[in-house]
Amino acid sequence: MSDIIQLLPDHVANQIAAGEVVQRPASIVKELLENAIDAGATKIELIVEEAGRNLIKVADNGSGMSETDARMAFERHATSKIRTTEDIFHIATKGFRGEALASIAAVAQVELKTKKQDAEIGTVIYIEGGELQFQEPAQTTEGAVFSVKNLFFNVPARRKFLKSNNIEFRHIIDEFQRVALAHENLEFSLYHNDEVIFNLRKGSQMQRIVDIFGRKLHPLLVPIKEDLGWVKLNGFVGKPEAAKKSRGEQFFFVNGRYFRSPYLNRAVQEAFEGLLQSNYSPSFFLYLDLDPEKIDVNIHPQKTEVKFEDENLIFALIRSTIKKSLGIYNVAPSLDFERNEQMDSFFPPKVDAAKSYHAPGIHIDRNFNPFKDQIPSKINDTAMVNLTEMYQQESSALPSKINLFDEEDEDLEEDLLRLPNGYWLFNKDHRTLMLDLGRIHQIVLAENRKNVSKSKKSQSLLFSLEYHLNEIEKNKFRSIKKYLPDLGFDIVLAQDNVLRINAVPEDVKESQVIKFLENLFEILEYKTEEEFLENYNNQWIRTNAKSKFDFLYKAEVEQILKDFIKLGFPEFTTNGNRTFVEVPTEELKNKF
Repeated sequence: MSDIIQLLPDHVANQIAAGEVVQRPASIVKELLENAIDAGATKIELIVEEAGRNLIKVADNGSGMSETDARMAFERHATSKIRTTEDIFHIATKGFRGEALASIAAVAQVELKTKKQDAEIGTVIYIEGGELQFQEPAQTTEGAVFSVKNLFFNVPARRKFLKSNNIEFRHIIDEFQRVALAHENLEFSLYHNDEVIFNLRKGSQMQRIVDIFGRKLHPLLVPIKEDLGWVKLNGFVGKPEAAKKSRGEQFFFVNGRYFRSPYLNRAVQEAFEGLLQSNYSPSFFLYLDLDPEKIDVNIHPQKTEVKFEDENLIFALIRSTIKKSLGIYNVAPSLDFERNEQMDSFFPPKVDAAKSYHAPGIHIDRNFNPFKDQIPSKINDTAMVNLTEMYQQESSALPSKINLFDEEDEDLEEDLLRLPNGYWLFNKDHRTLMLDLGRIHQIVLAENRKNVSKSKKSQSLLFSLEYHLNEIEKNKFRSIKKYLPDLGFDIVLAQDNVLRINAVPEDVKESQVIKFLENLFEILEYKTEEEFLENYNNQWIRTNAKSKFDFLYKAEVEQILKDFIKLGFPEFTTNGNRTFVEVPTEELKNKF
């Protein structure tokens, strides 16, 4: 029997190894930016064409390389960062594996121009598909200029699986942001297809965050700071009004390196307990500094995961520090144990003339029950709570559609009863159903929207509205603007990244336009242009659908139920959420 195990050719082995490092154009952006930082650059320029498919170019003013180092940099496992195994546990730089440039050169055409500081002449080297084509002296500026062209030109199967330019460029922006946020003391710029996307000055952490995500985020940030000696924590968290359903601005850094951690994400979420709506996540920019020996950054090829020596202490530090800061800035209630409440009548609170004060508002308790004192407590406390628990446990086994109702224009009012918790009871044919009118309203709106023409009518605004975009939102707007006129929008991108909104669809209320656009940009995260229309309709429905607490009058509910009955009374929404459950009245009898 002949032998079947063979050594792979070098070019094949390099392409396989490249798969761990170079997953998409953004992977190259990350490696080249980090190399520039490790080289001591103070100014870094990133130029991208066609979302990195055709060109990724990084120019820096760092220390540069000699002729020999320029050639060695493209060899596998060649690195200036470590010499022994022990060095791995003292890593203070970004890249150190010595595989990045070799992997990039294996799947692209790479040119490097570099010159050491104070050297008279530099060198240029060109590698294609892992094979050296030439290296020769060249006149160039101090530092290094890496040009990566025609990514995956020799691996067409991998090039075919790249996503649309919009999605790939969004990933590039992600990597650019992570590096730029970790190094606010450096200058960064990003160009895409000859257009300036970011031009970031050096400054403070707050300035860097605002320069990237827009000035509207500035008043929503709460500073975080704690120093325990062995570990330091600083940064910012967003106030509850900055929270999003998608995990938007959420950034962890340790020793200037971005990392992900679902476990520490939970620490932040717990610090906001009771302050956020369900399914919303807070924004945060948190920076940890500690001894490199206390962490292991060598557990993931992309170095986006970090192992801490004592992760539980880091968890407690993050949670407690955020809760303290939220209390200090009056975002969460805080207790003053030194306050003597008996003295308040003698010394009324001081009024700060520099602050603005608002007239007290009116708070409506939607759960108020005027008949509460007239109802026996056994019914109020037991029966009503039991009804709610049965709904939450989804104990019903009804089919997906009910055909118990005639689709005649009958009077349903006498069969309806609103509960204090916002749900409604609906009696029909000896059965009692508990309804979630918010979900039912979504289904009715979605069905009605199917019958509306794709080309929407516009309503001109008496005064144009303005919406200030950050660079990410501007990129999203450009990807969808061709759809907007047919939807009824008249929106112009003016100077200083300002959207001027002159007209909106008839079915979008003027008071909801800004919030509608914010939500629209949020759901466009990583979406293709083709998916935009579907997401637009879903967002319109979510914006216009009422919650179960908004339905107060039987006449309004009756009309929605008639429409719902015509649809077959579906038990579930498209997301799989129940619209109603049956209340087992026989079981309730046992409560008395």
